[in-house]
Amino acid sequence: MNNQSISEYLSAHEFFSGLSDDVLKFLCECSSTCELKKGHILFRPGENANNFYVIYRGCISMQIPAIIGPALEIQALGKGEVLGWSWLISPYKWNFQTKAEEDSELFQFDGAAILAKCEQEPKFGYQLLKRFTVLMSVGLNAARQKMMEEWNPAGFA
Repeated sequence: MNNQSISEYLSAHEFFSGLSDDVLKFLCECSSTCELKKGHILFRPGENANNFYVIYRGCISMQIPAIIGPALEIQALGKGEVLGWSWLISPYKWNFQTKAEEDSELFQFDGAAILAKCEQEPKFGYQLLKRFTVLMSVGLNAARQKMMEEWNPAGFA
């Protein structure tokens, strides 16, 4: 997919709506596509976080890995959803694990370049931060809810 196609996709995407054409152009310049095969781990907790993603095709699960046994799935994210916010907050390490539940294609955005622009242009940074804080809230609430469902002993109020 070329930058023109990515630009058209982003300009129609709810997450990016209201951003100026210059900002969309910049984001396109900081993007590339990546393909993941089913079962591929995109990132793990503690690894360096320097990208965020938009799922173009497929399904990616956000998980908390277990010491023993299978990972706890927090959310299944699909087409059009934005994934990853740890690139935006020091110490820039992933907090969750993600796994492709099916063959997937994603737009990958260079978080370091975007973060540098946020520092140079605080208005842009604030616009982006407001959008990503919504993702953080949704993800953390999903994690809390899933942990309560999975790890709540019977009869515990």
